[in-house]
Amino acid sequence: MTRAPRHVSVEWLHEHLSDPTLRVIDATVHLTFDADGAHVEPGRESYERGHVPGAAYLDQVTALSDPQGEAPFAAVDSDRFAAAVGEAGIGDEHRVVVYDTVNGIWATRLWWQFGLEGNDHVSVLDGGLGAWLAAGYETVTGKEQYPPTTFTARRRPERITTTTEVERAVDDPGVLLVNALDRDTFAAGHIPGSVNVPFDELVGPDGRIRPADELRHLFESVGALDPGKQPVTYCGGGIAATAAALALMELGRDDVAVYDGSMNAWTADPSRPVETA
Repeated sequence: MTRAPRHVSVEWLHEHLSDPTLRVIDATVHLTFDADGAHVEPGRESYERGHVPGAAYLDQVTALSDPQGEAPFAAVDSDRFAAAVGEAGIGDEHRVVVYDTVNGIWATRLWWQFGLEGNDHVSVLDGGLGAWLAAGYETVTGKEQYPPTTFTARRRPERITTTTEVERAVDDPGVLLVNALDRDTFAAGHIPGSVNVPFDELVGPDGRIRPADELRHLFESVGALDPGKQPVTYCGGGIAATAAALALMELGRDDVAVYDGSMNAWTADPSRPVETA
């Protein structure tokens, strides 16, 4: 099976829903903030209120995040990933389309985890459920699931970066740290030497990824397409960073890695430096 395109349109998905080798996954997670901090809730209830026909739900919070990792949302090991996606009905022979109902970054997070485990047969639904609804396509309620199967994980360690590696990268001219948070949050505090390409600037008002020439301008302006530097994307918790990684791959940077712990892990030790402005 050849590598799937990194994005597919809602029109493409609508035409292929009856394909028995296709697996459609709702990857929604709801992240909210208040005076007590961040709160994460799996999107199963919103999935049950309305989803793409035939789609199953995969809980990234409980099934694909390691509570023993160096920060929240740390990617699970290969065995746990394989068990979770196999239980969700995704095998080596399947083509997968992932989407979410929020802002796209939870879909790109699942896309990235598949790629981390050696599977390139996964596409993100461009524009997510919002684009599906805008096109006038129907949704269904309740729960759906695929028959459990076997998934083979083949970890690509070059696609994930640890805090120890980032500590070395700060002084390495061959590595460029790309912060994917919004510009105000970046200015308030980031890893020294980082550049900023906000994830919300990678998509248009309709939530669809911007054309390649616009993406190229964003990344070229901060030096992220310099062939002499390896880009490492990060954010607050390793979620938005995957949207930047996907966009960079769309531009040919197959060497991009994601700092999985991101600022959650970096700031866990107050002795690590943080730049502002």
